[in-house]
Amino acid sequence: MTPAQSQLVRSVTERFGPKVAITDPEAIAPWLSDWRGRYHGITPALLSPGSTEEVAAIVQLAAAASVPLVPQGGNSGMVGGATPPADGSALLVSLRRMNRIRSLSPAGGLAVAEAGVILADLREAAEAQGRRFPLDLGARGSATVGGLVSTNAGGTQVLRFGTMRSLVAGVEAVLPDGSIHDGLSALKKDNRGYDLDQLLIGAEGTLGIVTAATLRLVPGATARAVAWVGLDSPASALTLLRQLEARTDSIESFEILPDETLALVLGHVPGLRPPLGSAHRWHVLIEAVVTDVEAESPLILLERLLAPALEDGLAGDAVIAASEAQAESFWRIRHSISEAERSAGPAVQHDISVPVDDMPRFMIEGGATAEARFPGTQAVAYGHLGDGNVHFHVRAPVGADRERWYAEDGPRITRLVHDMVAAAGGSISAEHGIGQMKRAELERLGPPSRIAALRAIKRALDPQGILNPGKLVALAPEPSRP
Repeated sequence: MTPAQSQLVRSVTERFGPKVAITDPEAIAPWLSDWRGRYHGITPALLSPGSTEEVAAIVQLAAAASVPLVPQGGNSGMVGGATPPADGSALLVSLRRMNRIRSLSPAGGLAVAEAGVILADLREAAEAQGRRFPLDLGARGSATVGGLVSTNAGGTQVLRFGTMRSLVAGVEAVLPDGSIHDGLSALKKDNRGYDLDQLLIGAEGTLGIVTAATLRLVPGATARAVAWVGLDSPASALTLLRQLEARTDSIESFEILPDETLALVLGHVPGLRPPLGSAHRWHVLIEAVVTDVEAESPLILLERLLAPALEDGLAGDAVIAASEAQAESFWRIRHSISEAERSAGPAVQHDISVPVDDMPRFMIEGGATAEARFPGTQAVAYGHLGDGNVHFHVRAPVGADRERWYAEDGPRITRLVHDMVAAAGGSISAEHGIGQMKRAELERLGPPSRIAALRAIKRALDPQGILNPGKLVALAPEPSRP
């Protein structure tokens, strides 16, 4: 621990007590690696504030001593965005103690939740009041509001409700100088210049530490229906989606996965069974939700809308869940993909987006290109077809040395995939963020004007570079002046 870090820890302990400044290595250890186990850091202390005022005091002390800080929520990110540097130069700031839902207004359709509120708890609280927070993902039991805001999280309901950016009505955050930005009032009209709330959403903790957010709620569901459909190709899946969208606005989720991914999950998770009795090259998981008790039953709706697709051969087979238990088993397959893939051996994962109409071609041609360029690999793509966002993974050849393959072929595969994405006019990060995993690739492929603007914003708000160093964008040297 450096002298500056030691003094900061002492000051925090004196002001707020020992529970706010943790230095026990065993207590800190679980928070030093990312969820995938790809990034490992070191920190001499984990600071755990319990209020926005405590966060502000910590940041003020850190700014005065030039001590970097790494904000962390549920540590469920995919790009190493909440992992401290390996040199021990930064202290972790955990927001997990800030876990209050400050208010929830069913009539107003808003909830104010602190950064440490777990997504599953927020969803449960909203449902108890007849409302929904319409963002869901596999890590709902650990992902926190602060992390979801800071990464502009997506998930499986973006098709109807958009990403976190669309669901945030206001942000409270501590800025790099320790001042507090209070944007929680959720004004529908506010023309006072730059929108700081939107700037902080997706900033990955590099411009401020999100301490709370005002979140939009939607009416509670009166009924839902979940269908599993087997078909031949991503192109058929997109055609089916377009047909559904033309006939109803009740489709909230439309997830695609190849048959090999389904087989991987079924082999990994005990008790799961194939949804269909016949084999299909591709599968889609569809959820329809209604919020009006007088509306057509979503089960009848899906039966009516899927029948023509089956009759004309667009879909090969389909089943609609006959119970909530069966519906949840369908969703368990989707949410278990990351876990199953992690157990299957080394793979390089890419969270990418391209224009929706181009995605079917990209999934097929991109996979074939990757496998041809790197013999023995297996490329799979699955995810949110209707959003133009899939998870494009390339698995190592059977028997490959894990660390050697990651070090040698991993970067080359990623470069190839990202080049294909850029050529298609897409993004190398659709919903997981940049973190440290994609920073070099962002700088390589990002338009120079965009990178320059990101750096200028970072330099303006955080001139010392103390918030989440090494993530998203590097501070470039100040331009020389004559």
